[in-house]
Amino acid sequence: MLKMYAALKNSRFGLLPLLGIVYLAISALLRVALLAGSWEVTQSSVQGLGQILFVGALYDAVFYLYFSVFFTFLLLFLPEFVYRSKIYKYCTFFFVFLFLYGTWLVTVAEWLFWDEFNTRFNFIAIDYVVYTDEVFSNILESYPVGWIFTAIFIVAAVTFFLLKGPLVLLLQVKEKFSHRLAAAAFVFSLALGAYFFIGQSGRVLSDNNYVNELGSNGPYQFVAAFRNNSLDYKTFYAQGNEEELSGYLKKAVGKNKDDGGLFDISRTMAPARNTKKLNVILVSVESLSAEFFTSFGQQENITPFMDELFTKGILFTNVYATGTRTVRGLESITLSIPPTPGRSLVKRPDNAKIYSLGKVFKDKGYDVAFLYGGRGFFDNMNAFFAGNGYRTVDQSDIKDEDITFENAWGVADEDLYKKAIVEANASSAAGKPFFYHIMTTSNHRPYTYPEGAIDIPSGTGRFGAVKYTDYALRQLITSAEKQQWYQDTVFVIVADHCASSAGRAELPVERYHIPLLIYSPAHIEAQTVSKLSSQIDLAPTLLALLGFGYENHFFGQDILSDAFQERALIGNYQKLGLYRQDELTILSPVKQMNGIKDPLHNEQSLPLGPKDDKVLETMALYQGANFILENRLNRWQEKKEADASENRAQWRMN
Repeated sequence: MLKMYAALKNSRFGLLPLLGIVYLAISALLRVALLAGSWEVTQSSVQGLGQILFVGALYDAVFYLYFSVFFTFLLLFLPEFVYRSKIYKYCTFFFVFLFLYGTWLVTVAEWLFWDEFNTRFNFIAIDYVVYTDEVFSNILESYPVGWIFTAIFIVAAVTFFLLKGPLVLLLQVKEKFSHRLAAAAFVFSLALGAYFFIGQSGRVLSDNNYVNELGSNGPYQFVAAFRNNSLDYKTFYAQGNEEELSGYLKKAVGKNKDDGGLFDISRTMAPARNTKKLNVILVSVESLSAEFFTSFGQQENITPFMDELFTKGILFTNVYATGTRTVRGLESITLSIPPTPGRSLVKRPDNAKIYSLGKVFKDKGYDVAFLYGGRGFFDNMNAFFAGNGYRTVDQSDIKDEDITFENAWGVADEDLYKKAIVEANASSAAGKPFFYHIMTTSNHRPYTYPEGAIDIPSGTGRFGAVKYTDYALRQLITSAEKQQWYQDTVFVIVADHCASSAGRAELPVERYHIPLLIYSPAHIEAQTVSKLSSQIDLAPTLLALLGFGYENHFFGQDILSDAFQERALIGNYQKLGLYRQDELTILSPVKQMNGIKDPLHNEQSLPLGPKDDKVLETMALYQGANFILENRLNRWQEKKEADASENRAQWRMN
């Protein structure tokens, strides 16, 4: 094999190791730079450093091997007279420069991606490629793109001229087809070996997720994320006995285990005597971590309005988001369902007519709408909400004269809130109560907002965006107070997810901690609730406060109920967690399961077996959610049609 490798240097295939060495060097340089910037959180020893560099180089090499396969075919079959022609020479020069420019460009992109997300490329990077308008505009507004591209061009040009001499020599090589075939077979065998023997498990070096990410290759992870955009639960996750887990799930939602069929969590909620048909404005705020608030320990006083508002409503201090993306937050708030692996339901096909929070309000005669500050095709939001009975209002529905500021992600929050007031006034004038779910955009890179709104200049960082978010919410409440419907309106303020999702652990619990406030001074008494709870509990808690009776298919519970079982569900695209009693149980692909004791502090690993109660409870929630979605048990139209069909069959039998 070593002889074969040496022969490549005297072959037209010598181009591959030449560029491979350059690629591995640049990748190693990036890894060292990322490692240096993350040294405090990696806690690596000399041995750990060696593992990161070795495994990282291995994955760099594997990606380059896959990248080389196409060009191996080209070099194998390209006729000699073409290979030695001037046209091919200049085409090769152009390709090599393009390769170098692309490699340096991806390196810079990975650095910036790590700076924001503390991971190599993942599902988020795929979204960034899909939604090019918002992403490219965001990049243009966030970074000095012209200078960056120019610098990359210069570096790529210098690298190219260092390689030009060896390239010229390689293009003069004469080689028999039999020699080319042997060299190509060598490359193909390496690529096939990598495909069959090197998978995602090899990059798991530590319980510290920073270490695992540093030992990875960004483009390799990008392709892996693309391939695993949808994960089949039965294939990848450990499963338990369905009858047993069905009982666990029914108990978790407060239903008798013998009532209904397998994983049937439907139950009827009786209306309270003091049912209140109040208006509801639910604001899910972009990236609003609990850590930003003085109420949760922040020292910078960047949320003065909300900190004051927290004392006037029901403040839930121990709530956790289900995921790390906006669509996960929208999914959990709207559908009250655990975060299933792969893409959020919001982005999947066939996601309409699911029992939802909006469905309950619509059945009560409410005007139900989803209002988004950006363009609603992003992340499939408009299609999802429209398919589930909501009117959709987005940036395109706001008149140009009513937009005071906009950036890559949409209009300023205060412009969106003004539109919400207009919609509410119209609904109120028509004598119809309203339920509006508002999704904001301002608290997002590039962190820009109208100048002069606050005392932090626009575009200078996250704290400025948070303070502007607070300012805009003040405008919303202040404006609402002047409307005739204000006294009979409930305001709900919650985050879609935290500003940062990365941490040392697989699922860093502290990165899911969010605020939740329910505010209506004329109807709801102020209090602070510290029960451990989840985003999926918002819908049943709100509906219980209103005293609504409804057909309940939600996984969540009423947090204010004495029967509430404290727990939080958190996940990312692959890891599924249940946090309760100071322990985190995690289900992972390849049917793995593990636990962490005191995940907020010590992160001590716990050995778990498939019959452990905590594992069974976790399985019940996630396997149950998969079963319900797979068998369409939470689709309101289909259930209605099935009931009608059953009634017709019974009528015929009678």
